[in-house]
This record gives sequence, structure tokens and C-alpha cells, in this order.
Amino acid sequence: MPSFHNGAVEIAYLDEGEGDPIVLVHGFASSKNVNWVYPTWVSELRKDGHRVIALDNRGHGDSAKLYDPAQYAIAEMAADVLALMDHLEIPRADVMGYSLGGRIAGHIALTSPQRMRSAIFGGIGMAMIEGGGPGENVALALEAPSLDDVTDPVGRTFRAFADQTRSDRLALAACMRGSRGLMSREDAGRITVPVLIAVGTTDEVAGSASALGALIPGAEVLEIPNRDHMRAVGDKVYKAGVIDFLSRRA
Repeated sequence: MPSFHNGAVEIAYLDEGEGDPIVLVHGFASSKNVNWVYPTWVSELRKDGHRVIALDNRGHGDSAKLYDPAQYAIAEMAADVLALMDHLEIPRADVMGYSLGGRIAGHIALTSPQRMRSAIFGGIGMAMIEGGGPGENVALALEAPSLDDVTDPVGRTFRAFADQTRSDRLALAACMRGSRGLMSREDAGRITVPVLIAVGTTDEVAGSASALGALIPGAEVLEIPNRDHMRAVGDKVYKAGVIDFLSRRA
């Protein structure tokens, strides 16, 4: 996989296909492969005529592992995305993020709208504003000596996933602690790029998609039927909705 450096931080990425560029930003404890390649997002977006770029966020996948929570602030992680676009000489792109990736896409939409044709927030609704979901319980679970030492059910889920993907658990714990910054309601109302919010109807992590959509001018909401936070990622309704949205945005 190719990589580049944003300052001292090495970021791994993929760049495939031709056409309008779309940048994919994965969720916490995931990777470009787990979030986008294996669920066939990359191949389906390529078939639809897009150039697909996806990165491993710092601390994840094949990118550099960092252990200071301050290095995982949303602004720092968003800067990696923009630096990748600069590296590839892409002035403007659609950006789709899932969960934590949605928070990162939201930051770019707010602070660098000139770099975005549209923003797609997958697996993130009002949690972008109000928080909730995984927190210190997950960080502690990642730092525990073994899965057997974790009693918190949410912590056990993330610890088991991190073990399965052979992730750097201490880097993920630092990321969990550093990336909890929230967007204000006022800032959400200042987003001007076209936005699609896609959340599973049984997702207990993301928060309300419709409530976030009501705050962002002109935002569209896509409900992914009978899917929770983990199972919505590769859902065919999600994919069809995104491809339709991309065909209609300016």
C-alpha cells in the first residue's frame, strides 16, 4: 500500500479507479480494508465511475501508531485527510466518513468547505453533537491485560474486535481519549455543503439521524432498516442511497 507523511506521521492509503474523487474515512478501531474494501464499497464506487481514496487513520491499520491522546484530536485527524488530498493533488472531493470518520468529515465540512463537493456522515447522528457511545470504558478495556479481565459489555465488544484485527490497543486507547471532541449545534447549522446522514434504525451508538439532519441546512437523511452500528456498514440500502445521493449533488 502507498503511504505519505503529514509532518512526522506516516499515513497509509489506497487510490483506485477514475472519475470524480471520493475520500473514505473509516471508524474507530477499524481500517480502510475492514470499513471499505471488504464490504465492497471500493469496488462498487469504482463501478459507479468514482476515483476512490481511502486512508488508514493515524493509530489504525498500516498508519503510524501514536500514544498521546492530544495527537488524536478531530482537527489533527481531519488534517491528515486534507494532507492526503494535497498529496494526491485533489482540490475538491466528496468525503464519506463512518462513525469517528463521520466526525472527521463533519470537521472538514465546517472548516474547509471549499475542499468538499459533499459530505456523507455514516453511522453518526446526534452523537456528533451530544456525545454518548463508547468512551473511557472502551479505553480501559483496550488497556486490560486480556479480554477475560474486561467485564463491561461495550468494552468487551471493542476489545474483542481489536484483538481480532491485531490492532495496536494502546494506540486505540489514546485515540478514544483524544477524539471525543463534539460539534456545537450552532456549528452544525453553519455547514453549507450538501450532506447525507445515513444511520441504521437499530443503531444505539450514532444518535438520531433526523435530529442531526434538522440542524444542518438542506441535509438528507437515509435510514438503514434493521441495522445496528456494526452491521450497517456494508448494507445494500446504504450503498444504494449513497450512490443516488452522489448522482444528484451539484
